[in-house]
Amino acid sequence: MNTHLSAPPEPAAAVDLAMLDRLAEVAVRVGLNLQPGQDLLLTAPAGALPLVRRVAEAAYRAGAGLVTPFLHDDRITLARYAHAPDESFDRAPGWLYEGMAKAFDANTARMAIVGDDPMLLSGQDPDRVARASKANSQAYTPALSRIAGFDINWSILAWPHPAWARQVFPDLPEAEAIAALAEAIFTASRLTADDPVAEWAAHNARLAERSGWLNGQRFAALHFKGPGTDLTVGLADGHEWMGGASQAKNGVVCNPNIPTEEVFTTPHAARVEGVVAATKPLSYQGSLIEDIAVRFDAGRIVEARASRGEDVLRRVLASDEGASRLGEVALVPHGSPISQTGLLFYNTLFDENAASHIALGQCYSKCFLGGADLTPDEIAARGGNRSVIHIDWMIGSDKVDVDGITEAGARVPVMRAGDWA
Repeated sequence: MNTHLSAPPEPAAAVDLAMLDRLAEVAVRVGLNLQPGQDLLLTAPAGALPLVRRVAEAAYRAGAGLVTPFLHDDRITLARYAHAPDESFDRAPGWLYEGMAKAFDANTARMAIVGDDPMLLSGQDPDRVARASKANSQAYTPALSRIAGFDINWSILAWPHPAWARQVFPDLPEAEAIAALAEAIFTASRLTADDPVAEWAAHNARLAERSGWLNGQRFAALHFKGPGTDLTVGLADGHEWMGGASQAKNGVVCNPNIPTEEVFTTPHAARVEGVVAATKPLSYQGSLIEDIAVRFDAGRIVEARASRGEDVLRRVLASDEGASRLGEVALVPHGSPISQTGLLFYNTLFDENAASHIALGQCYSKCFLGGADLTPDEIAARGGNRSVIHIDWMIGSDKVDVDGITEAGARVPVMRAGDWA
């Protein structure tokens, strides 16, 4: 028999549905560059279902074999903290992540839609938050290794969660805040041009030019200097700068981040020295960590403090041996469109594209010359870091200068007052 299915409800009128359609198309065509017959594994907040549906439609129009979504829900997350036994916080669904790893090994593409309430867990026991995060990070390792190794094409984009919108625009009524955040997402994702796909091609070309210049310099280290910051980041042996579109090991050229303004590479895990102060708060696993200040010695953080969320920060650093070392350094001009909004997004996907940043934890194997052919041990021998985490936090601003340091010790201006020199 035939059963008539009614159309699913649309999101609040605060979100421009035509722009949401554009975001889905750009996510599939530019972010993933999904290939005919390729499967797609998609994760998202339950509230982002209108975007999930559009992404699925765009994926199937592009010839997707099978789209499999996994949704998570704030209320269910909080129910765990309210009612679960204490031992629950040392558990994670390893079986799920092992299944994801198996899917990636079968060339399934990966898309993550982010946009959770950045303060969801701010009122919860920080010990439980840290334990749950550590358990999840450890269980996620099989899937993360495929993503960090760039085995398959993957991409991340954003949805304007109401609680996120209220955090970014606290003085606006909720509907106006959602509309304002949606507009900021659409603009940062370069959807407002007549041809967003062509605009992304031009943007990728600019980022490739910048990466090419840095690769031509072959710097041994970068030196960051600014308020509270005097940091030398040694670069891994045989490192390679990347930015914008990149080719995954499966041969597909994709844009892992929508939006993106960064060029990035791999630091040497044992060659980071000095002090650095964060220039923006870090929103991590539902907690806000503010005014991070750390000191590195021989590549490892030996002192760490924060005005808020210090307990969470310390537990993150204790995740494993590599959690207190760097896996990424990225340069972003202060003049980037996201920076110029003047907004704090409380979301790493956006805030990391407003300022130069570093990342604790796992390195990207693709940021090495010939990285696709290197074994994990060879990557480690060149200075690449290993960890169950990868957490970006911002250290750039219009008060921070960056110099490149050559093997001979000469200094070359790279950034002045936060912009390209």
